Parts: sequence; C-alpha cells; structure tokens
Amino acid sequence: MQRLRQVAWLLFVVAATGSLSMPAKAVGPEPAPLAQPVELTVGYQKVGHLAPVILIADDLKKLGVNLKLVEFVRYADARTALLAGSLDAASVGPADLAISLAQGSTNVVGLMGVGSSPKYVIGRDGVKFDSWSDLKGKKIAIAPGSAVWFQFAATLVENGIPYSSFQAVNIQGGGANFDQALKKGEVDGLVTWEPFESIPVMGGYGFFAKGLEYGSSKAVGSELGMFMTTKTAVDSKRAAIERFVWAYLKKQEELAKSPTAFADAYAQLSGMAPDVAAQASKIIKLGEVISPDQIKRQAKGFADLGVIQKDVSDQIDAHWDGTFVDKALGK
Repeated sequence: MQRLRQVAWLLFVVAATGSLSMPAKAVGPEPAPLAQPVELTVGYQKVGHLAPVILIADDLKKLGVNLKLVEFVRYADARTALLAGSLDAASVGPADLAISLAQGSTNVVGLMGVGSSPKYVIGRDGVKFDSWSDLKGKKIAIAPGSAVWFQFAATLVENGIPYSSFQAVNIQGGGANFDQALKKGEVDGLVTWEPFESIPVMGGYGFFAKGLEYGSSKAVGSELGMFMTTKTAVDSKRAAIERFVWAYLKKQEELAKSPTAFADAYAQLSGMAPDVAAQASKIIKLGEVISPDQIKRQAKGFADLGVIQKDVSDQIDAHWDGTFVDKALGK
C-alpha cells in the first residue's frame, strides 16, 4: 500500500505540471533534390498514425533519397535496432527517447511526434463502464510499463481513483492478445491501442467507454508516437533526413485533410478490412503534439515509478532537434 501511495503521489506531482500542444502548420516549399542519391533506412510499425510513411517513397526518390522501410511489431524492437546502428531513423514510443538515454545510449536524437487521439477504456459488452468509479472490482487488461499504461495510471490519479480498486491483468505480446482476452470474458476491459480498440467494437463484443477517457492526462499528453534518429545519422545524412521529414509532413498534411484518403492508407498499411480501418482512423489526429517538456515529464515520471533506470529529464533538451521540423515548415 505504501508503494501504491508513492506511485499516486509521484503521478500527481507530474500531472500538476501541465501539458503543451503544438498547433498544425502548413508544410513549406519542396526542397531541392540531392546531387547524389542517399539511402535512408527507417523502421516503422503497422499502426494508423504512421500511415504517411508508406506513401512517400516516390516523392523521396525525386528528391534523391532512396527510402528503405523495415517493419517492426513493437516500438521497443525498432528502438533496439536504431540503437544497434541498423537504422537511420525509426518510429518509437513517446517515452523511448528517455528510455534510450537511461540505458546509456547518448547517440539518440528526437525528431518529431506523429499524431494523437483520445483514449478510452474498451469495455466488454454487457459490463457497466459509465464512470471511473465503475472500475471497482473489474479485471482490466494492461500492458505493464507501456505508454498507454502510464497515460491510464496518470489519469486515475487525476480522477482520484485508487489503482488498487480494480484487478490489473498483465497481457504480454501484441494487441490481438488483448482482444482475445476480452472476447473470451477473461477480462472486463482493455487499456490498449488502435486498431485493437476498434476491433472489439466492430466485432460486437466491446465498446468505447466514453466516460473513461485517459488520453488527455496532464502528465503524459495524447501523443501516440515519435520519430527518432541518431547523432551518427544526423552527421552523415542530415540532408536526407531533412527531406524525409519534409516528405512525411507533406503527406501527413494531405491525409489529415482527407478522412477517406487516411482510412485507405491505414488499410493499406495494416492490411485490415477497409471498414475496420475507417473506424480506427476516425479518432486519430495526424500531427505532433509532443514537446521536449512533455518528454521531460514522462522521463521523470517513469524514473520515479522505476520503469526506467534513472531520471534523464535534464538530458532531453540536448537530444531533441526541432530544426528538422522547422525547416520543413519553411521557418
């Protein structure tokens, strides 16, 4: 109980610091092609907020960048490959910059966020989830130590809900395991990510518990992911990375203006049925909301909770480079 009280207090302190959002801005003029082609190897996952990444290869080729995409199931796997030098850049979780630094990997550089969304507990059909008090006594599937878990835990603190009031069921592996547990009745609710939030809803065995939204916590914010590179890549391939960021933001801007195009890209990326992709894409807002201050709050919070080895919040500014986005926006 003392440990739970410490967790609650630490989350409350982090939550009290507030959150920053970055407004969407128009992408600047197309950059000039490189004099000599450069290959850029980028890790990614099949999640909706990264849909632009599979649509930019042709645009980049015109700019002298040969894009090589490498698929990963988890953010953590892409982070590991990036730190090992196998990638020039990768899409990772919002906390992965802090996790990398805490592991002693000072070669990392944060580039930009990718999107945000409200986050709802997914309830099993027939179970009451009208308010946070309805968590009491329920079995809730979580991914321990994940970004969504931290969002969820911080929101509980902000709403005065004891973490001990429900039974947290740790689920390992991909999101499909969460959905199977819900479908079989092994849990009453899920704390997960798209498309594994929409699948139970579309399948008729789950629902969005709209009274239990946890994606707007002051401590964590609503960012779904981010792109990270290395100092090595910045030094050797800066021009190629600049063009990657520009092409990504340009395509992101196009998809953000067309729900149909975004849903089609999501389906193409994930291999999901078009109706599932259309549902899952509805709640995702493309465009970064992450900031160095937000990452600092996560870094401190995760360290205080013992999820990462040490507090590296004082190192974030030195490992975040917003000039790539600024240049893409014509600043």
